[in-house]
Amino acid sequence: MRISRFNSFLLVLIASLAASSQQTAAPTRVPVIENAGLGAASPTSFNDILDRVVQREHFFVAQMRHLHPMVETYIQNLKTDRTEIDVPVSDRYFLGRLDMSEGPEDTSFIGQPGFGRRMVDRLTSVYSMRFLPLGFAQMVLLDTDFQKKNYDFTFVRREFLGEVRCLVIDVQPRKDASGGRFIGRIWVEDQDYNIVRFNGTYQSKPGSNFYLHFDSWRLNMRPDAWLPAYIFSEETDMKYGLGRTLHFRAQTRLWGYDLKGLNKNSEFTQIMVDSPEAVKDESESAADAGPIAAERMWERQAEDNAIDRMEKIGLMAPPGEVDKVLQTVVNNLLITNNIDLQDVRCRVLLTSPLESFTIGHTIVVSRGLLDVLPDEASLATVLAHELGHIVLGHKLDTRLAFNDRMFFPDEESFQRLDFKRSTTDEEAADAKALELLKNSPYKDKLGSAGLFLKALQESAPELPNLIRPHLGNALAEGKSIRMSTLLASAPQLDSQRTDQIAALPLGGRIKLDPWTDQVEMSKAKPLALTSPREKMPFELTPFFPYLTRISIPGNEKVAASELGRK
Repeated sequence: MRISRFNSFLLVLIASLAASSQQTAAPTRVPVIENAGLGAASPTSFNDILDRVVQREHFFVAQMRHLHPMVETYIQNLKTDRTEIDVPVSDRYFLGRLDMSEGPEDTSFIGQPGFGRRMVDRLTSVYSMRFLPLGFAQMVLLDTDFQKKNYDFTFVRREFLGEVRCLVIDVQPRKDASGGRFIGRIWVEDQDYNIVRFNGTYQSKPGSNFYLHFDSWRLNMRPDAWLPAYIFSEETDMKYGLGRTLHFRAQTRLWGYDLKGLNKNSEFTQIMVDSPEAVKDESESAADAGPIAAERMWERQAEDNAIDRMEKIGLMAPPGEVDKVLQTVVNNLLITNNIDLQDVRCRVLLTSPLESFTIGHTIVVSRGLLDVLPDEASLATVLAHELGHIVLGHKLDTRLAFNDRMFFPDEESFQRLDFKRSTTDEEAADAKALELLKNSPYKDKLGSAGLFLKALQESAPELPNLIRPHLGNALAEGKSIRMSTLLASAPQLDSQRTDQIAALPLGGRIKLDPWTDQVEMSKAKPLALTSPREKMPFELTPFFPYLTRISIPGNEKVAASELGRK
């Protein structure tokens, strides 16, 4: 099997980890390959079912060759502390776009070091270890050429995953099958026989490659299309060269499947009728913009250019319900401080690293930061800091008002877009934020915000890739931390108290639709903790999405020729 650049990343990533001790939206058809066999009568035997599963998996691979989602992998290397709790000791992060047109490849957004084959060979020779298949993103595939002849199948039971009834089947490579075949369990939805989950690893031959264990989930994003959304990987005691043990957890998320649909210009989908005469408006509002208004409009143009570009890339969520939640908190801060600002907006960055920043009068908060904030007061603290920049008039670089500045490859986004502030501006925003909070409804609840900052400060040395921003300023850097004044008013951080929640695990609050990039607040009910082990601040947990099935009348399939135009 050919080693791609993504595989190179994985090898360097794991070796360095070990060395350091890691709603249904409006129906839109997804193109699939037409096949007469899929319209046949329902299968009458287990063998018929397996034929249908193999067919559907081949169609899935064909679909993925024409889709280019964003793929993000975040890894935490763990160790067991004196209280027998696994805690992170280092981390790694990758963000890119997946391209499976000629086998799994990637385009990195963050200039990840170590893609070179020479570096990979050097590291793997030292640690006597190679990880296949081609990176964590390869785990979207059960098998690049899934065939019945290569496997033994055992029916286990029927089981519901959310609302979807599935057939649970154990899968083992046959003795004469080549290495690298999947071994584990698959869940097959019982209508069209798509694989919606598979859990296991890839079988290695004695003395050859090591493979990671993973749990891979697909969602029914559009009729007739179950596409990868989540992958959880974990090793607790993998032994390899020089007496080393690999102990880590990793989350891989995919989104941005329908960026072309998201970016369609609505002007070309609407019927426009021109007025026979120019419309004249003699009112005062029809006058040319004055100097101050023109300056504001120029700044807003730069702001809109940057936001539109990030949304088209798949880095920023479209406007939605989470923005409204953030806007409510911002309005609380503005109203209670008698500040009249009508044009402040809030948006969500779709990545996991914890960061917030302003683009003109738009406050941007990352999905990962929203996930881990424990309560509204902590959220208000983050937003108050960014609102401080806006109230103080800290300006956006208006060079972005020129549209040609937006003409760059997607993978250069973090290099071309920079919203960092000077140390002086950051300190001034901190001071203004404290002033805003003292007059706000959150003034008596700032102890929890200080507790969050303490937890952040404590975890920052072990989780630099989670704390490191890509577009704005760091929440914590070295010994300094944003809004540090709140630390003094916070209670003592006690990891053994189950009633003290300083920070949440990643993925606990924001739900992302991988097809539309829309985000919403998770509807999962919080559970009472039974032990300190379940607190898991800033940590990774397995995925268990509630599966639903999308269907529309007719459920028509699109011809194979349309698939090539996706």
